[in-house]
Order: sequence, then structure tokens, then C-alpha cells
Amino acid sequence: MSVLAIDAGTTGVTALVVTEDGRIDSKGYEEFAQHFPRPGQVEHNPEEIWQATLAACASALRRAATAPSCVGITNQRETAVLWDRRTLAAPRRAIVWQDRRTSGICQELREGGHEPRVSELTGLRLDPYFTATKLTWVARHDPGVWEGVTSGRVVCGTVDSYLIARLTGGARHVTDPSNASRTLLYGLESGGWEPELCALFGVPEGALPEIVPNHGVIGRTDPAAFLGLDLPISGVAGDQQAALFGQTCFDPGDVKCTYGTGSFILANTGGEIVRSEAGLLSTVAWQTPSGERTYALEGSIFVTGAAVQWLRDGLGLIGTAPESEAVARTVPDSGGVVFVPALTGLGAPYWEPEARGLITGITRGTTRAHLVRATLEAIAFEVRDVVEVMAYGSVPVLKADGGASSNDLLMQVQADQLGAPVERPVIQETTALGAAFLAGLGSGVWGSTAELRKTWQLDRRFEPGARDDAAYGRWREAVRLASHGSSTGG
Repeated sequence: MSVLAIDAGTTGVTALVVTEDGRIDSKGYEEFAQHFPRPGQVEHNPEEIWQATLAACASALRRAATAPSCVGITNQRETAVLWDRRTLAAPRRAIVWQDRRTSGICQELREGGHEPRVSELTGLRLDPYFTATKLTWVARHDPGVWEGVTSGRVVCGTVDSYLIARLTGGARHVTDPSNASRTLLYGLESGGWEPELCALFGVPEGALPEIVPNHGVIGRTDPAAFLGLDLPISGVAGDQQAALFGQTCFDPGDVKCTYGTGSFILANTGGEIVRSEAGLLSTVAWQTPSGERTYALEGSIFVTGAAVQWLRDGLGLIGTAPESEAVARTVPDSGGVVFVPALTGLGAPYWEPEARGLITGITRGTTRAHLVRATLEAIAFEVRDVVEVMAYGSVPVLKADGGASSNDLLMQVQADQLGAPVERPVIQETTALGAAFLAGLGSGVWGSTAELRKTWQLDRRFEPGARDDAAYGRWREAVRLASHGSSTGG
């Protein structure tokens, strides 16, 4: 038996066929276009996401030695998608999680005194990152589309809901608690849509998807819509929660960090909603078919791998992202150079949307290698910032995944900075693996999380060495400057 996992990311869709022993049988990948109508605005065409999904799945299935028995889905979170309930056509492009156009709406609501109540109900903060203000924006700026929502013709959801609608030929309009808990419309304690929040953001509750558990059969694919396949859809989770599951972080206190475009640190807090006064988000990790919810604390860092991409594409200092390790190894340290990669503001634990990138400590002796090394160090410092304010204060071990986790130098600096081991698994595509695990658990491929834990294999463990606290002190000072510069308009 095997599982087809669909990972609908921000820049492309990955499809994996995962075997019963947790191996990747085959893989398909298809990119889709990014649209930037104005500075600070990021959009996706939902139809292009769907076509990329079909292409990636067809490619993986062609190469697979086994036929999958079920489907699991994971997705970029917070992105707002609208589509026609009957035709499934999208009347406008989706507004992506990275989009900052709703800063003004967030400010209005903050000035109206709504943030404490919103945070109490959702575990989140008022930030353009989340889904609800994007829907408020559509209501204000695209009244023709919004009339479809209020009349019941057009529905709203996140990327998981849209894909399930397409996979089932429109039969199912559902989401799961991990995605719902990122919308600003879901109550962490109630486990459902909050009428009070729907009223505040002006979103009709009837347009929102039904909330279903993260594993268990939630629908079947329609052969006419999906490559001739009739399979149960039996697992779904937002990408970061799927990665937590894929890393088998099933116990309270287990922590993972996914190093992607940004970096996302999640700590399993078990059945307890742990609230942070220090800029971390409380979120649902997953919910079982019996209704039992596991929660997580999350630190969302917006720019980490994207900073390495900027060195490559913006400055031309490196030819490829992996080259950053070799270049950084040519110097013993950053030579006092500090880079704060606040290229789209600062996320957790600072939440300074107006902060701007900053490079300090440059001298005549500074070379490109120092700047490249400072960029890798910045990623490790950003992760340390989040870990230090997590409820657990420190971590016994950090499980690392995502593209930049293949950088051995970064992983070693990270272990040094945390004073804790960093473990990298053999399969670094843990987001898609988590979707496969949830689907397989939901359809009987695996009988328990204990079985899943046996499939996790260690690639390398990085033990902590000497910690450079002076460099971290310089980092904290540079972050203060980057934030201060934003507040003074500098």
C-alpha cells in the first residue's frame, strides 16, 4: 500500500507517492506563477494551482511502482481563495499569505480596541499575514465578487479547501482545524468558526467550509476531475503542522524548525493551549477523529532562505543557494558583520512589519564571504530568538527540515547557538511526508503514531559546540537598530 501526498506550496506543487515503510517511491513537481500587482501585493491564480496539482500528481503516479490507496493534502496556509460553488471557477486571484495590503485594515481594528479579544479567541494577532483581513479587503475593493459571497454563489476558503473542492468535483467544502486556526475566524477553545469574529471581519459564516478532523476519510476524489482516480481523501493539514507531524513530533515539548523561504518553529504543547506574551502564536497542530485536539506554539520568521536567494538574485554574490555554504566556510566568522534580513519586516518574536533590512559592521576588510556567512548566522540567530521565548525556554533537541537544512554549516551554527543538538532526517520533505502520514493513519495504511515513529530515520545529528554569545549580542543590537529605523521613518 502507498499514499499520494499533495504539497501545494507557495511557488509550486510537490506530489509524493510514499510507501508503507515511509520511503518516497516517486515524486512530481510543478511550479506556478507568482503575481505582484503592486508593491506589497502577492497573488496566485487558483486555476494555475489546480493545473500544477494535476501535473505534479500525474508525474509522480507515472513513476510510481505502487498504486496509492488514499490521498493526503498539505498547503500554504492563510492564503484567501474564492470560487464558485457550482462551477468551481475562481472569480478573482487568491491573496497570498505574504501579501501586506491589509496593514491599514489591521491598524483600524487595532485602534478600535479589537486586538485583545481577537487574540484571546484565536491565539493570533492582527496582522496582514492571516486570512480574515484579506476577505475584508475583497468585500471593500471587489464588490462584484463579494456580492457572489453574500448571495451564496461564491464560497471562501484556504488552499486546502479549494483543492478538496476540485478533487471531489465540488462535492465537499471542508477545511481542517490546523488551517482554520490561521484565519482569525476560528476559536481555539470552541473548535469552530466564531460568529463574533465573522461579524467583526464581515465574512458570512455560510461561505466558510465545514471543519473536519485532520485524519479520517473526508471525501473521495472524482475520477472525472482527478486523473481517473477514485480514492479517499483521508488526511489534510497546513504545511507547518504537517511538517511537525512528518517529523513525528507527537509528544508535548517536541520541536521542529522548517527552513524554507521563511522559517517556522513549532513546539507541540499537547492538549494545552499555551499563550505567549512574547510574539509567538498559539495554533492547532491537529485534531483526531474523536475530536481530541493537539496544540502548538509557533514562531513565524518571514525571511530566512529568502535572504540567501537575495544574495543570489539581488546582489549576485553567489550563483546558487547551496554555494552559500562553501563561500561561508572560506572565513572563520563574519568578521563582525551583522545582517538583519528584515526584507519584508520582522516576524516573530518582534512583529515589526515596517522594519527594514540592515547590514552593520562593514570595514575595508569585509568580503563577500563575510556577508554570506553573516546571512547564515542571521538565520541561526532568528531561530534562537524564537526558541528563547518559547514556553519551554530551551529545547532538548531541534528537528530540522526544509531546503536550507541541507546546509551543514548552518545546522552546526544553529546547534551552537541553541546549545542543543539539531537532528536532520533522511527525508527532508517532511511537509509532504506529514500529509502522507495523516492520510495513511486516516485510511488504515498505518495503525498508530507509534508505527509512524518507526519510519523516521536520522540523516545526521549536529552536537552543539562553543556558543558565540558576543556575535549574538551584536545581532540583538542590530535588530534594535532595524526596528528603531522603521519607527522613525529612517
